Amino acid sequence: MKTRFSEEAAAQADRCDTWWRENRQDAPDLFARELAATKNQLSTTPKIGVVWAVVRGRLVRRFLMPRTGHHVYYEVESETGDIYVHAIWGAPRQHPPRL
Repeated sequence: MKTRFSEEAAAQADRCDTWWRENRQDAPDLFARELAATKNQLSTTPKIGVVWAVVRGRLVRRFLMPRTGHHVYYEVESETGDIYVHAIWGAPRQHPPRL
């Protein structure tokens, strides 16, 4: 099972990682480590995330990375079982990401 990121999700992950490294001196690699652990967990238990919405006929799930406070919005591709990440979004934000 593979995990793929949309271009936007990859850019969001890069921005979060950069911000974390510049602003969290006690744990500069925490975002990268938690994202790697999340990818691992989703590959073994893909339906662990809560069902968040149906977007253009696709079931989108949301999984919280608790230490960094970011949600991973993803779908499990029905044909392959692969994980497709649509967005990585800060949980405290007032509005959800546009998918």
